[in-house]
Amino acid sequence: MDIRLSQCFIAVDDHDKALAFYRDVLGLDVLNDVGFEGMRWVTVGSPAQPGVEIVLEPPLADPNASPADRQTMAELLAKGLLRGVIFTTDDVDATFERIRAAGGEVLQEPIDQPYGVRDCAFRDPSGNMLRFNQPRKR
Repeated sequence: MDIRLSQCFIAVDDHDKALAFYRDVLGLDVLNDVGFEGMRWVTVGSPAQPGVEIVLEPPLADPNASPADRQTMAELLAKGLLRGVIFTTDDVDATFERIRAAGGEVLQEPIDQPYGVRDCAFRDPSGNMLRFNQPRKR
């Protein structure tokens, strides 16, 4: 059996700000932009990894969710408590400098981790943590 990752989801509170970050700063391609019942989903992906998509979705993408549940999810997102993704790069230091120069909110400068990668971390415009790692050369 062959199982592969197809899509992952990141909650965003402002799709236009998210697009400016994921498309313009990170260089991901916009693959789809869909609206439905007052909500919006934007799909982005790396040209270097076709077939894997990141869906930028509302904090609670359920049209039947209660207002209280929507508020709770918005509050968790604002606190940065929803999970983001980890990207791999060939040069974490150059990636860090490019994102920082574009105004990315730095959470961690590049550092060698004991688990075998050099990585850094940023917050996206919605508060999600994004990590960028590079396997250490041996």
